[in-house]
Amino acid sequence: MDAPEVIWGLLRILLAVALLAFGLYCCYIKSIHMKYDHIPGAPRVSFFLGHGPLIWKMVKNQEPLGDLFLQWAEEYGPVVRFNVLHKAVVLVLSPEGVKECLLSPQYPKDQEYERTCNIFGERFLGNGLVSDLDHARWYKQRRIMDVAFSRSYLTRLMGTFNDQADKLMEQLEGKADGKTAVDMLSLLSRVTLDIIAKVAFGLELNTVYDDQTPFPRAIYMTLQGLSKSRIPFFEYMPWNRKEVKGVQESIRLLRRTGKECIEQRRKDMQDGEEIPLDILTQILKGAAQEEGCNDELMLDNFVTFFIAGHDTTTTQLSFTIMELSRNPEVVAKLQAEVDDVIGVKRDIAYEDLGKLQCLSQVLKEALRLYSPVPTVPRWTRKETVFEGVKIPANTTLMFSQYVMGRMKRFFKDPLIFNPDRFSKDQTIPYFTYFPFSLGGHTCIGQLFSQMEAKVVMAKFLQRFEFQLVPPQSFKIMETASLKPLDGLVCRLRPRRHLRYEGD
Repeated sequence: MDAPEVIWGLLRILLAVALLAFGLYCCYIKSIHMKYDHIPGAPRVSFFLGHGPLIWKMVKNQEPLGDLFLQWAEEYGPVVRFNVLHKAVVLVLSPEGVKECLLSPQYPKDQEYERTCNIFGERFLGNGLVSDLDHARWYKQRRIMDVAFSRSYLTRLMGTFNDQADKLMEQLEGKADGKTAVDMLSLLSRVTLDIIAKVAFGLELNTVYDDQTPFPRAIYMTLQGLSKSRIPFFEYMPWNRKEVKGVQESIRLLRRTGKECIEQRRKDMQDGEEIPLDILTQILKGAAQEEGCNDELMLDNFVTFFIAGHDTTTTQLSFTIMELSRNPEVVAKLQAEVDDVIGVKRDIAYEDLGKLQCLSQVLKEALRLYSPVPTVPRWTRKETVFEGVKIPANTTLMFSQYVMGRMKRFFKDPLIFNPDRFSKDQTIPYFTYFPFSLGGHTCIGQLFSQMEAKVVMAKFLQRFEFQLVPPQSFKIMETASLKPLDGLVCRLRPRRHLRYEGD
């Protein structure tokens, strides 16, 4: 047998194997469709890709997937199935489902969280508190970290909250001439970054003052990468290489910074120096108590808190200001409250925060409409039923605080910004409002974030009048979290010429 015949024979074998594999894959996809097609859902775009092309297009364009999910919910009901390649996902938008799954340990984190472990081959969150799927290991980490987020400890941070917020106010005062266009989203991102860096890790970043610092850009690139990693084969496309490289370098910068912080704090502890009871200290204490906890795991938690600790509050503050810009009557109420509670004080006390009831309602309403993390995925270990719909075992469930906050079924005029929904004489339907998730996996930094948001907003309202620079679309951009698409560009004016206490 000569060489051409051998080659032709091998090609026929390879073709037969490929056809067999293709046929088996088709049968597998068909079996998935048959398993889940009793669940209501929109027609698939493609037999092989499911609803993938629709979802990937929205991800590429940075459009909020929640708007698509809301459309499906209105058309197909509170339990909706969608397919991506060979995987089926069930969107559950009922209070009963939220209560059952988010409050019960019987529905663990979904494998979706593994996507945050690495981005484009670079270790990102690894086995940190957000991404760890091992419940026993997660529970140990959570218990250790809880100390750094206790109310008793956070009340001691009011001085830092005030100091860092004052730096932002100083920057804004220099631009408050009624003419200068101010990129509020960028400055809010910087001040929240400075706060988490200082109170969690003892870092003085001062990014509010430094336009050249690499950290804001690194975090932006990292979150972009986390979003783009959902697009199949994104990192392998030649035209994406520059962006992929930028994401990888950004992650390395964050982990390198974390390594330097850990080494310095470890040295301070060994030298017997006084150290704060902050997140970094708890990370090191946890490593000492936990066998097999290496430096990589400590860096995982450093990056986790560095990213999550500032991005959530940035989102909330930016959308709050965006909505206030088109609700002047709410601004007037807020300013009256701030004048009454804070007056001309420079420093806000912890006791003042509880008196800012109108501000609390405004911040909660912003979270209802613009939840920083729009969805919470879970996993079914056994067959279950929601709203009369049977869901098979081993299924990815998705709960969306973004969608439920915008459903007419739960909220009257849901797209209207109305802080009075959260007044004492109103009742929010149970298990429809969960911007920080629910149950054992409730966001550990919830209290931290709301204290920080109140301090920054109270000082901002105390000092400035503001309006958006037209034209701005009020549209939403989704990367790993939600942001105003047009960046929240404002013009500012000082409210009054008063000397603040301490000037």
